[in-house]
Amino acid sequence: MTLVCDTAREAVADVADGSTVLVGGFGPAGMPFALLDALVDQGAADLTIVSNNAGNADTGIAALLAKGRVRRVVCSYPRQVDSWVFEDLYRRGEVELELVAQGNLAERMRAAGAGIGAFFCPTGVGTPLAEGKETREIDGRTYVLEYPLRGDVALIGAHRADRAGNLVYRRTARNFGPVMATAAAVVVAQVSEVVDVGSIDPEVVVTPGIYVDLVVVA
Repeated sequence: MTLVCDTAREAVADVADGSTVLVGGFGPAGMPFALLDALVDQGAADLTIVSNNAGNADTGIAALLAKGRVRRVVCSYPRQVDSWVFEDLYRRGEVELELVAQGNLAERMRAAGAGIGAFFCPTGVGTPLAEGKETREIDGRTYVLEYPLRGDVALIGAHRADRAGNLVYRRTARNFGPVMATAAAVVVAQVSEVVDVGSIDPEVVVTPGIYVDLVVVA
């Protein structure tokens, strides 16, 4: 059963030190800022953050980084015009980075949710992203072996949930939330509203409630 929490702090209370945390969002779109703020207050440390980018300005993921709570970042876009917190820490050797092409990032999490042990992909062949990885030629084309990417916790942002945890997203907020929801042991969704079961047309549900453990309105 999905638990509807009263506060974001309650929703992230059990995130443990050393956790791998999948964080949804495409830039600020769909970023679960309230959950991230609550995680800053909660105090979990030595985290691995998996997200599309390494934080914007001084909020969200960047706030976690600034507090020294993050050991490692796995992302596609670590360096943007407003990613000064991550860049400073990385240049000082205070945070590790695993750079993953955006499509591979999504597919590695999808593979985790689908129970796929590994997959071959042509993205990254001949670049530093393929160094140290197994390659194989298939039908005359070279592929790189990629492994699933799982999380202990996923923090995602959706538009609406019902009390069974079924989620509906808005626009680009949908990019990473759905695959992250299948790839983590515990899924926490920040939503704009929670409605009664039956209020959401089943045809528009993107993430079924069976994947969602906790929901909070923020």
